[in-house]
Amino acid sequence: MDSSVHLDNTVMQFGDFTAIQQTDLTIKSGEFFSFLGPSGCGKTTILNMISGFIDPTQGDIKIGGKSMRGVPANKRPTSMIFQNLALFPLMTVAENIEFGLEVRGVSKSERKKASDRLLELVALEGSSTKRVSELSGGQKQRIAIARALAVEPQVLLLDEPLSALDLKLRQHMRTELKAIQRKTGITFIYITHDQGEALTMSDRVAVMSAGRIQQVADPITLYRDPHTAFVASFVGENNGVSGKVIEANSDFVVLDCGPLGKLAGRSQGNVAVGTDATLFIRPENFRLQAEDGMHTLRATIDEVNFEGAYLTLNANTPANLPLSIQLGTHQFSESLKKGAPVSLSYNEQDAIVIAGGGHV
Repeated sequence: MDSSVHLDNTVMQFGDFTAIQQTDLTIKSGEFFSFLGPSGCGKTTILNMISGFIDPTQGDIKIGGKSMRGVPANKRPTSMIFQNLALFPLMTVAENIEFGLEVRGVSKSERKKASDRLLELVALEGSSTKRVSELSGGQKQRIAIARALAVEPQVLLLDEPLSALDLKLRQHMRTELKAIQRKTGITFIYITHDQGEALTMSDRVAVMSAGRIQQVADPITLYRDPHTAFVASFVGENNGVSGKVIEANSDFVVLDCGPLGKLAGRSQGNVAVGTDATLFIRPENFRLQAEDGMHTLRATIDEVNFEGAYLTLNANTPANLPLSIQLGTHQFSESLKKGAPVSLSYNEQDAIVIAGGGHV
């Protein structure tokens, strides 16, 4: 069954405010797709258009190739899991799961078969008679998923459903959600501001800012090859160094970075000689020992943080540019302390140069 979702030149306006700029995007059938961005970027508005809670001002939403224009939310082949889960506290687990089926007139025996099957899917067999108040946070998440899947949607919409959980439970539920999506083969559309969630679970991610999709790609591509300064800064931690382009070809760009000297990196998009650009270097791409062909920045350590598997150094350059450096703990030495000078090297293929004088 085709469960693809197509935003067909979709625009959403609220009065004079354009919440979603013109967007043309296809989410593939059976894909785990995430919209990632800061609060207010428009990602929940897109989810509400897909679900049918609001209609786009322009364009169309298509599910399985069929236009959803004018189709109410309760008639669309979608199901949604809200941030607060919206479970019914006075009902049992089974009654929560079966609620949508009961509304549709499904027989009691068929409802029970469905709830038993779904409890097995979410690894909560034997919980059917429990009250919601007896469940842990992670169990409630699983019941919300089971209830949403009970009506056999083509598309499952998830609006930041893990945001209220503690860190370890969030990490565990990421794995659970991905496993459930793989078992069911349903198209999952996930909304989050947490890049860890998006990168861990998704087949592809759309990074949004101010109502516009900045880039759509698989997680590895987003991290290694961001197309815009916003994506480079928002997805993972990054160090941005501004400069003037003095050399450029199809592969590499050299910047004059003033007090920091000449630095180079891979070109991303059209970066022309004489223009301003920003060089982005991930904290983990710095080295303390330079090798042939590496570029070097000199800095002074402001702070050393031990974080178990790695060290994070906060440093400052002669240009008063703060830098973040991540090193394996095996590289720790007594010389790495506040106020100590440090020489930071990187390979130019590990840095990205994006047009624009400054980063977000």
